[in-house]
Amino acid sequence: MKTMIRLIFIFYTFFVFSQEKTLDKASNNLTVNGNVEFFNEKLNEAESYYRQAISKDSTNIIASYNMANTFYRNGFDDEALNQYKESVDNAKDKNQLHKSLHNLGDVYMKKEDYENAMNSFKKALLNNPSDDETRYNYALAKELLKNQKKNKNEQKKKNKDNDQKSDDKNQKNDDNEDKKDQNNEEKSEKDDDKNDKKNQKDQNTDKNMQKPNQISPEQLKNLLKAMDNEEKKVQDKVNKSKVKGTPKKNKKDW
Repeated sequence: MKTMIRLIFIFYTFFVFSQEKTLDKASNNLTVNGNVEFFNEKLNEAESYYRQAISKDSTNIIASYNMANTFYRNGFDDEALNQYKESVDNAKDKNQLHKSLHNLGDVYMKKEDYENAMNSFKKALLNNPSDDETRYNYALAKELLKNQKKNKNEQKKKNKDNDQKSDDKNQKNDDNEDKKDQNNEEKSEKDDDKNDKKNQKDQNTDKNMQKPNQISPEQLKNLLKAMDNEEKKVQDKVNKSKVKGTPKKNKKDW
């Protein structure tokens, strides 16, 4: 059964090339060899044959398209993408263009680039409207793109809400810090006023209170004046007593 499928595949390849009479014969043969290796899942060998075929004839759309398939099967998505684009540019009929665009859409789907995938499948349908697989892939890509945009919008809104919450929280913290600083400043001012009043009170107390063994010049002056007055009074009193006590001399009778 496998041998029969291989023969059918090779026959189809020759049939395709029979339609391309302008292709280089050596390029055709290399492409057939590449197809055989591809069928046997020897992808590296198939790629090598396709490259040689393209080097012989750059217009060999079959080799270009099949090499893109080889890249895709090997998981080289970027290489496959570029090669399918080249196949699209070099396609010579609607059938080739449809296949290249369809597979290009598959690569975009794998890369989750649903917008380009949808556009590729849409263009592929224009070249073959009867392909149900392409139509299904187009509808799937369209739906996935819709969901992707919805998820992005929801995530964007969520991020915006989180940013707003973060800003509100930071603003609240800033307000609390400002209030705290203001309270501290007011408290500091009150403490300063309290200290000033206390210092003023202490100064007034110092003025009103006389420290031991210390008198002011004014007090000393008044004290000396009082002492002079007192001494004068005493002297006057003494002098007065002397006058009163002086004995009178009486004439003695002889």
